[in-house]
Amino acid sequence: MNNPHKSKIFVAGENTLIGEALVRQLRNENTWDVVGIGTTGFDLQKACELESFFESEKPEYVIYAGGKSGGIAANLKYPAEMMYDNLMGATNIIHSSHKHGVKKLLYIASSCSYPRLCTQPMKEDQLLTGSLEPTNEAYAVAKLSGIKLCQAYRRQYGDDFIVAIPANCFGIHDDFSPEDSHVIGALIRRAHEAKQSSLPQLTVWGTGQARREFLFADDIADACLFTLRHYSDEQPINLAGGTDVSIRELAQMVCHVVGYTGELEFELNRPDGMPLKSLDASRLSSLGWSPRTSFQVGLEATYKAFLTESPDQEVRI
Repeated sequence: MNNPHKSKIFVAGENTLIGEALVRQLRNENTWDVVGIGTTGFDLQKACELESFFESEKPEYVIYAGGKSGGIAANLKYPAEMMYDNLMGATNIIHSSHKHGVKKLLYIASSCSYPRLCTQPMKEDQLLTGSLEPTNEAYAVAKLSGIKLCQAYRRQYGDDFIVAIPANCFGIHDDFSPEDSHVIGALIRRAHEAKQSSLPQLTVWGTGQARREFLFADDIADACLFTLRHYSDEQPINLAGGTDVSIRELAQMVCHVVGYTGELEFELNRPDGMPLKSLDASRLSSLGWSPRTSFQVGLEATYKAFLTESPDQEVRI
């Protein structure tokens, strides 16, 4: 039953990596009434079903963590699904939140929304100042549309809708599938399989020179709730302050955690994506937030989750 002394909050996209981390954090805090968890029968892409949910549950706060996402391979293979799913989900959630008088909405965008050749580290006022990275353009355009829609409702109606842009996320319950995973999930699976098969080499997409900033999913969830409480502005805010490494360095660290001792071989004919993607966290840090989880600890927890959750693996812990 709902606790009348707690504020109702709805995490749209509870099954995403960030969404699951948010639900864990909200339940640990024990100050929120989390609604809509495990709800069946409605789809974020279907406005009428979402309307019925808002009518019955009446959430006071909403965090949008939904929408399909994936690594370079998934973005190249499914650009239409990436764009459609993110456009429709965000549009329906944002409009329903306005229509039903939600007190505050946090829309989680993506660092892919920044221009490909953006000055590093990327600052919030650099959005829409240059061309997007071609390998994730469809996804990025959808995320940019969500940002602009939040700003439009804020300007026209005064809705307290804010936008957060997290660094690259990884963590417990990550996607480790061969087709759709992001780089850390993909490297963990491939390094583990190479170790199990005693392969002499592990192939890695690209040159290994591209750099990324990574932040553990539970830290991103903590930053989201901190932002929900302490930030209210039309300008998006970066959720960052994690570890900035090259893909080569990342692959070496993953191999160390997994225990794979073979050689790395880089597929130079594969795309690198954006050459560098690091976020300026000064706005968030000035409010008093910093991450709690070291990159090493986060990698170890992610690999542990992979071993525990992958039924086709020989190793168990």
